[in-house]
Amino acid sequence: MSESQSAWGRRETLSCLIILAALLALYFPFLKKLAVDWGTNDDYSHGYFIPVLTGYFIYTLRDELRRLVIKPNTYGLLAVVAGLCQLIVAKIGSEYFLQRTSLIIVLLGLVLFFLGYQYLKMLFLPVAYLIFMVPLPVIIWNKLAFPMQLFASAITEKVVYLLGIPIYREGNVLHLAQTTLEVVAACSGLRSLVTLFALSGALAILSALPKSKKLILFLAAAPIAIFANICRLTFTAILATKIGSDAAQGFLHEFSGMVVFFLGLGMLVAVNAVLGKKRPQVQ
Repeated sequence: MSESQSAWGRRETLSCLIILAALLALYFPFLKKLAVDWGTNDDYSHGYFIPVLTGYFIYTLRDELRRLVIKPNTYGLLAVVAGLCQLIVAKIGSEYFLQRTSLIIVLLGLVLFFLGYQYLKMLFLPVAYLIFMVPLPVIIWNKLAFPMQLFASAITEKVVYLLGIPIYREGNVLHLAQTTLEVVAACSGLRSLVTLFALSGALAILSALPKSKKLILFLAAAPIAIFANICRLTFTAILATKIGSDAAQGFLHEFSGMVVFFLGLGMLVAVNAVLGKKRPQVQ
């Protein structure tokens, strides 16, 4: 394909809309099932927001994108073919994660094939951000969740003990004086980890920080999610001790989940502010 020096016009916009419509038609059955999963899988209920955020990221880049020269690259076709092959193989094997992530590969390939490397460079992170809408395979999720259950249980035991509350742990089961709490998969912190990584990724993309600090901001989601989950489990143990086991499983337990979410979000915003703080210049 030859290089085009023209800016975005009606022809390019119309071509883009036709390609997106064809892609939507091809992936509609897979996206429909994905949307159902968002409504039934509490671990990925944030999935509804991810495509919207990706659209917003691209919208914020509109002026810079208009200034780029359209320079199609045939290597993009290889990525498109690779993505479609992944879709076919995953469809045959009924593997949802590969079916859904093939869309991201195809989108990136189309950007490179029709628009060129400079567009791909600018749109890579917004499009790759769609990975946060795709639930991990169950086998991988469970492999990650159980060690995190044990880790969260062990740390919570030590924190609660330091607070002067008698506690004894057996695996992921915490024995208190008046009740017993089991740190189930939903309390492993993996859900918070996935959600906060999606949030820190969005903050990093929108932030004006240098690339190295964007990476630090993104990775900060891991310790923040673990800390916030330990706070929630400790709070639950205190509720169970002071008020009773019903309080630890009812409204206050659910409310503590929301508090932990906003605590994690606040900490991410604080990290972003600290990283963006300029050092005073030495006279």
